[in-house]
Amino acid sequence: MASTIQQAKITGYATFLPTVVPVLPEVYEAVYQENRHRLYAMAFWMTDNELSAEELMRNSFLRAFAGNAQPTAEMLDRALIAEVRELMPLGALTLDEGTCTDAPSIRRNILRVHLERAVVQLPATERMIFLMHDVENYSHERIARSIGLNEDESVQGLHQARLHLRNLLAEMMK
Repeated sequence: MASTIQQAKITGYATFLPTVVPVLPEVYEAVYQENRHRLYAMAFWMTDNELSAEELMRNSFLRAFAGNAQPTAEMLDRALIAEVRELMPLGALTLDEGTCTDAPSIRRNILRVHLERAVVQLPATERMIFLMHDVENYSHERIARSIGLNEDESVQGLHQARLHLRNLLAEMMK
């Protein structure tokens, strides 16, 4: 027993911990380069501010890398959602556009600025669902897992977001 204690003093207590494998900076860089545009775009649409979006993206990467040296795209999305939750309520659906009885025609030339203004006017949860589904082409299953909803709520949130966008754009076109 004395030899074990003496051996531990000689080699240090770190020998009892699992070996930590150093991660090369190239690994972090590859994950960053592969996901930065997508994360920045979603962060920008959620904040409507370039500086805030950069900070949100940076914090999302830091959060994801703290949990895993090579986070997947879904892990990065969850980190972004966790950061967004610190800024605004995310998770509960708030829109209730009711049943669609009259669909206003917005098929004319819509200015990009009108579409941008309409998207940032959506409530946070519906905006995130809209961005993840219609912009990033995520499945409702992945959206539900990331935000913490069930798939039916994701589908309902997307439908409400689209109706609200249509109504906002119709008002802007008058």
